[in-house]
Amino acid sequence: MTVRVNHGASGAEKATLDAPMFDPAAFRLDDEQAATIAQARELGQTLFAARASTYDRDAIFPTENYRDMHRAGLLGISIPRKHGGLGAGYQTYALAAAEIGRYCGATALTWNMHVCSTLWTGPLADDLEMDSATRAEHDRRRAVHYKRIVEDGAIYSQPFSEGGAAAAGGAAFGTEARPVKGGWIVTGKKIFASLSGHADYYGVLCTEIAEGEKASRRNTLYLAIPAKAPGVSVVGDWDPLGMRGTVSRTLLFKDVFVEEDAALMPRGVYFQAAQRWPHMFLTLSPSYMGLAQAASDFTVRYLRGEIPGTPPVKRRMYPTKQIAVAQMQIKLEQIKAIWFQAVSEARANPSKEQVLRAYAAQFSVMEGANELATLAIRTCGGQAMLKSLRLERIYRDSRCGSLMLPWTAELCLDRIGREALYEPGETDD
Repeated sequence: MTVRVNHGASGAEKATLDAPMFDPAAFRLDDEQAATIAQARELGQTLFAARASTYDRDAIFPTENYRDMHRAGLLGISIPRKHGGLGAGYQTYALAAAEIGRYCGATALTWNMHVCSTLWTGPLADDLEMDSATRAEHDRRRAVHYKRIVEDGAIYSQPFSEGGAAAAGGAAFGTEARPVKGGWIVTGKKIFASLSGHADYYGVLCTEIAEGEKASRRNTLYLAIPAKAPGVSVVGDWDPLGMRGTVSRTLLFKDVFVEEDAALMPRGVYFQAAQRWPHMFLTLSPSYMGLAQAASDFTVRYLRGEIPGTPPVKRRMYPTKQIAVAQMQIKLEQIKAIWFQAVSEARANPSKEQVLRAYAAQFSVMEGANELATLAIRTCGGQAMLKSLRLERIYRDSRCGSLMLPWTAELCLDRIGREALYEPGETDD
């Protein structure tokens, strides 16, 4: 399917949109979903793709892309309609993010950190148990955050990595929130904090600890800390292998006062979500699903002689190239199938089978994207290594996926093996 669209400042240029990764008819998407996802694909292809090399080369945040997403309403993609957002659910967001990742992996990955602050507090929280008073208070508080995003284009980040087991759910967060009158005093550190220095608010996961208490995962708070609050600082350099435009520097919080209305979730709700809504940790995968598609797209166009800026030399007639493309297509379809099924099953209290499938989908996407990029480079040949062609960036960006907490490739393998063989509470004693 192709669609003629206007783009650019003047609107004079025209482009032919790529076919969707997930055809609405084949994957049974409704018209509203298809329109939102197409909007993301249009922005990605007509604007973000051309800027991606600059963000990557200079390791700078994609500020222009965020302005475009605000104008398009995509900063509020998962904000409920009654609060001025697009009201997209988990599946729709995941498919839209994959389309953006297809053209700029770093933009998609940072957008995920922003969207999760609304996805978790919106559709996900609405799927969890709260008494009527708590739910009313939550709705009042989240409306404040949603208004900032919809009206002002405020960017929210979601730093949770600390270098230990907390991000993977194995321990309480080391960043602590001490209750005081009117709020909390927060102290701690977050590493690999995407959007650091560029977000307006940091959605910080931290452990509430009253005097004399021990740290517990049950007491996890999710607080929106203003970037300009006294005691907040960004330190360190950012010069990584891939996903360079995420600008994931280290965040420090030193005795930062945070008011009560900064709570993005009520007490106990994050812990409930982590236990009952495991697909909340699958939202890093759309960026890499997009990169997997991008590796395939590039290979086909390169072998057909259709890459802009390169001679129109066809290489598709060689049997070895044809076999490699067939292998890539099979791999891509396998990844897409399990991933689409997994993101379609996101809900509270999924079955054991659905949780295992979510782990398998995460592993398949995060490892498979780089496997496809590796095969793409081998198939396209020496020119594919050049930084003037986007495949080299796709390869580097995709290599980072298997390292992403909370569900790294290693953790997925560990959990699949253990949970497939043991029922809850079972031991070998």
